[in-house]
Amino acid sequence: MSLFIRNYKPGSVYNAQIIWRYHSNKVDMAKKEEEEEFRVLDILKTRTRLQKKVARRTDIQPDRSEKMKTDQNWGNVWPGPRSFHPSSVPLPMRQGYVPKGQAPPGKKANAELMKVPNFLHLTPPVIKMQCEAIKKFCTPWPELLNNEEAIEKNYPVEIITSDYCHASPTIRNPLSRIATLRIKLSDLKLDKHARDKFLRLVGDKYNESTDLVTITADRCPIRKQNLDYVNYLLTACYYESWNVEDWEKDKTLEDMEYYDFDQNPSKANLVSWFMRVSKKGDLSDEEIKVFDINNIPHGPEYKKAVSDLFNNSESDQTLQDYDAAVRKLLGLPEKKVAQ
Repeated sequence: MSLFIRNYKPGSVYNAQIIWRYHSNKVDMAKKEEEEEFRVLDILKTRTRLQKKVARRTDIQPDRSEKMKTDQNWGNVWPGPRSFHPSSVPLPMRQGYVPKGQAPPGKKANAELMKVPNFLHLTPPVIKMQCEAIKKFCTPWPELLNNEEAIEKNYPVEIITSDYCHASPTIRNPLSRIATLRIKLSDLKLDKHARDKFLRLVGDKYNESTDLVTITADRCPIRKQNLDYVNYLLTACYYESWNVEDWEKDKTLEDMEYYDFDQNPSKANLVSWFMRVSKKGDLSDEEIKVFDINNIPHGPEYKKAVSDLFNNSESDQTLQDYDAAVRKLLGLPEKKVAQ
């Protein structure tokens, strides 16, 4: 319509071409509206015939565990540590909660069997095969180490560690980091001063009855670190015991922390009494200091009884030991106890 008004001039004849174009556009729009507004509603829709699905039967293969041969190489089936797989184990394994009157759950869809670590890869034939494989890398056992005495003599240091296996998300146990070192005090090259100082450094880690020094470490998170730490403690205590401080040279007999029989008048009295009884004459102070108590009959027993009496305080046992040692030294009969 706008096209017609723009080209219209008063007093002139209409342009037939413009009118025809306007009419044709109007007809096309009417047809388009009829097509959009008057659509045919198909109530009874024609349904296409669907093709019926035919269920095809598939052949289920038997379980792998049922096809395994009895003479197969188990190392090839289960070569290393892995989670439990029921199709790979030809054994009727059961584990889990047992309801009353029923059997434990089987291996199929059993989460309990997959939780814990298994040792199916460590069967005796596999272990034997692995030992044969690594035997070429091993050296023969020394012939001289054929008994415990020889082993203790050549290898005096003993290291003790522990490994654990338990049902847990991890196979690592915190207790496996603990390392213990044991060694006999007699195997350490110590003189009298160093021995006394070493015992004071280790404290209650020394067992007098077994003569063993036991050092345990668990403060480090890894076992290797604890092993290095116990070795360091033993080395530090050993070398520190040999150090002589300046104030140690000024110690007198009254400053001693324990009763030393050889430095006290008890030894001089015992040696002087023995020399008079045996009529061998008197000895000088220097000769008394170097005199060996083992040359006196029952002298070592008397020395031990006197040392225990002073160092361990008086008790029924120490007094009885002192009484028995004195009677043996003087040749007196044993004391009779009334029943």
